[in-house]
Amino acid sequence: MAQEKRFVEEITPMDVDFAQWYTDVIKKADLVDYSSVRGCMIIKPYGYAIWENIQKKLDARFKETGHENVYMPLFIPESLLQKEKDHVEGFAPEVAWVTHGGNEKLAERLCVRPTSETLFCDHYKNVIQSYRDLPKLYNQWCSVVRWEKTTRPFLRTMEFLWQEGHTAHATAEEAQEETIRMLNVYAEFCEKVLAIPVIKGRKTDKEKFAGAKETYTIESMMHDGKALQSATSHNFGDGFARAFGIQYTDRNNQLQYVHQTSWGMSTRIIGAIIMVHGDDSGLVLPPEIAPVQLVIIPVSQHKEGVLEKAHEIRQRLSRVARVSIDDSDRMPGWKFSEYEMRGVPLRLEVGPRDIEKNQVVLVRRDNREKITVSMDELETRVPQVLEEVQAGLFEKAKKMRDSKIFTALTLEEFQGILEATPGFIKAMWCGDRACEDLIKEKTGATARCIPFEQEHLSDKCVCCGRQAAHMVYWGKAY
Repeated sequence: MAQEKRFVEEITPMDVDFAQWYTDVIKKADLVDYSSVRGCMIIKPYGYAIWENIQKKLDARFKETGHENVYMPLFIPESLLQKEKDHVEGFAPEVAWVTHGGNEKLAERLCVRPTSETLFCDHYKNVIQSYRDLPKLYNQWCSVVRWEKTTRPFLRTMEFLWQEGHTAHATAEEAQEETIRMLNVYAEFCEKVLAIPVIKGRKTDKEKFAGAKETYTIESMMHDGKALQSATSHNFGDGFARAFGIQYTDRNNQLQYVHQTSWGMSTRIIGAIIMVHGDDSGLVLPPEIAPVQLVIIPVSQHKEGVLEKAHEIRQRLSRVARVSIDDSDRMPGWKFSEYEMRGVPLRLEVGPRDIEKNQVVLVRRDNREKITVSMDELETRVPQVLEEVQAGLFEKAKKMRDSKIFTALTLEEFQGILEATPGFIKAMWCGDRACEDLIKEKTGATARCIPFEQEHLSDKCVCCGRQAAHMVYWGKAY
């Protein structure tokens, strides 16, 4: 047990230093390593396995809604990036440029893609001619590069993995329907698969994507009270289409501009999983995306029949769950701590006495509850307990989030709440950019979203006291 205690003590408690706790967890759970390239991370097998499970389940949802996967080039010619004014201005500070090929200076600089709107537009203008070519429902899985000044693994790195959907439609109504549909896909995915409750809403003009007509977001709450933008969906209207000349002939043989959308989720969502569900012992992974859903720990494995029974159980359960077994010669207590650290949802302990009684002990990672289960019922009971863990994580995260949502009617209340108890603050806003800027200046909080579910808290803006237009969720964010 002394070994187990030392192992856990290597993690800084989250209430002592949350940032250090986060760093300790990602390193000791073996998710990433730092690379020799500033701001770039090496995603190790266990961390990448989490992303693969996310990718698999999210990609299935995209295909169910009619989307196809494509792949666009890594490089964007400067002239292409310059075609949409707001877009290029929004990304200019983060762009990495290629200026030489071998020893020769390039005639035109190439941008290493920070996002792929311009590439899709350049393609769409060549493949869309008629209303029969619409809609185009494309998605790509790739990496992008943004030259960040301050980086942190998963949350903000210079290169990161993501998916970006890009669609083209005949009408504004169809584009808006797609924008909201994909936002709802993300929200359902976060809540059902990642067990992370989210708030859906629209970004203010200040916070929307560069070049977008409207940006919609799902916002989640981290354990330290900070918000994390978990996914976004953008309605571009016909702005990019006009800049790139993407037109089609409609049913009346008239030329029209297409209406476009874009939407994405990145590896920063792994950071959200860590910060929403983790505890002072390490990761806590939702069963839906855990690389290993159940680990079998043989107890007194040197005794006759124990290892054989453990492997027999593994073979049986591999049909209903992702299972591993640790039959190394390390002490059971060390193994318990390691797999707690790695966030494995269920631990199965089996020893000589269990074999005599035809039973095993299941231990839940989320609440450490121990459950005695007959070996005859394992194939039915293990999936049930995994479902209970999944549901329990969501309810726990929702309770945590709701406890950190506050209401402010004045700027003084706003400041006081944020200083005392970080979280979401619901407050009324007049819609004026000047008030939005002043709130950020005085409190450090930004407008996270204008939620679809509006509440009438007051008639007055929390900042200026004039007539309020919207209820907004505000907060500090990653």
